[in-house]
Amino acid sequence: MADITAAMVKELREMTGAGMMDCKKALTETGGNMDEAVEVLRKNGQAKAVKKEGRIAAEGLCRIASQGDRAAAVVEVNSETDFVAKNEQFQQFVESVARQAVASDAADIDAFLGESWIEDGSKTVKEALVDKIAVIGEKLSIRRFEKVTASHGCVATYVHGGGRIGVIVEADTDVVNDGVKEALTNLAMQVAALYPKYVATSDVPEDYKAHEKEIVAAQIAQDPKMAGKPEKVIEGAVMGRLNKELKEVCLLEQVYVKAEDGKQTVAQYLAQVGKENGADIKIVKFVRFETGEGLEKKNEDFAAEVAAQMGM
Repeated sequence: MADITAAMVKELREMTGAGMMDCKKALTETGGNMDEAVEVLRKNGQAKAVKKEGRIAAEGLCRIASQGDRAAAVVEVNSETDFVAKNEQFQQFVESVARQAVASDAADIDAFLGESWIEDGSKTVKEALVDKIAVIGEKLSIRRFEKVTASHGCVATYVHGGGRIGVIVEADTDVVNDGVKEALTNLAMQVAALYPKYVATSDVPEDYKAHEKEIVAAQIAQDPKMAGKPEKVIEGAVMGRLNKELKEVCLLEQVYVKAEDGKQTVAQYLAQVGKENGADIKIVKFVRFETGEGLEKKNEDFAAEVAAQMGM
């Protein structure tokens, strides 16, 4: 019998994405022959992931799991097609990944994937993922997660579009009641809808401001109405437009979406809620995940593919 080394198991695992014990078993069965072991795993469906590696998983779901009102985690798990994203088995898997995330102390995705799977301690999260790929028959990817824990206050969550967008808002508040929680949920909805990048203008990095200022200045330089204007006037116009743009990307400066007068800002809304509930409410941070954000979806053009195969 061939001596199956840890290095051989590691190599096969990296080649196929199959579980460690599955790789060891396949190598033992084939007397250490790597190619035959790959075939064994493929036949068993355990190496199905390796054939899918070149595909882009840009569909999928965001899910959120909470621990009381002090901690929550949002995850994004991608699939190749929207059809699979609607599959009940896939949705249950994503919910399990979210529960794993809220219970996790992992600092990054690699550490997270190496943790013991919450539903079966004999597997890692990555091995559970590979198993799910084999069952569903499509490339899946646990792309990212973020856990938010409120040290003084609470968190509020919101999932939009059946899982297309997931938002967590963390607030520092000395009062946590239904009124405060409702207000924070409203702000989570605002984050989902209007996509702010920062909590307040004071959080905006100087390099971001400089970049945006450069763009605004170039726009104004091309405005015929500004031709020949004094430098001081031009600078004022640049700063005015820049400040307007910054208000659009900062949550507290945005107009509150449910404002009855259409003018009340989020900061003013929070002040109103705080006064009504005897609370001092401050937004610490928010997290917004949108499925497939930043990923390039594979363009499936069947007619073009057929034409290419026929040499047309």
